[in-house]
Amino acid sequence: MATILKALKKVGQQYPIVRGMATYSVLWPTSNLVQQSMDKTRDKYDIMETLRYLVLGTFVTAPTVHVWVKLASKIIKGSTLKHAVLKAGLEQVLFAPVGQTQFYLGITLLEGRPWNECVQEWKQKLIPTWKVAVCFWPVVQTFNFAYVAEKNRVVVVSVASFMWTIFLSYMHHMQQDSLPGFIFRLGIHAALPI
Repeated sequence: MATILKALKKVGQQYPIVRGMATYSVLWPTSNLVQQSMDKTRDKYDIMETLRYLVLGTFVTAPTVHVWVKLASKIIKGSTLKHAVLKAGLEQVLFAPVGQTQFYLGITLLEGRPWNECVQEWKQKLIPTWKVAVCFWPVVQTFNFAYVAEKNRVVVVSVASFMWTIFLSYMHHMQQDSLPGFIFRLGIHAALPI
């Protein structure tokens, strides 16, 4: 067993993307199960839904986050608090809309829904989701970019992603007219020009 753990550690050190994918392969489906257990309208778990989160988190989101973390470190060099705040802000402008689009389109496509339904959900939920992201991710990423070694940043993002994915799963299951009012009162006004 110790030999297996040692080999896994070596692979994780040599290939940080694999470490991130392994982390997401546990955290994303687990966060979906947590959200399902909190949903009072369900009387049993939807394992196929959880498997969709496994696929999307492991094979799409983790590699995308890995590339983003490396790219952000190249765009804004340095690890001071100032650099961290700049990277976190840049993330909300450049990466957050991409990541959230990837989530809404990816999860609905994995459900087998028609393209127009996937786009409709994305249109309805992107801005409300982004408003919450603006309050959550800059704090996480400022800490991550300022105080965490680059090789461990994907893992830190994975842990925050666990909490975030519970929220995404919640948002995915909410109808537009059922979204909590606080999302609309965050003071960030935007509309999709689509």
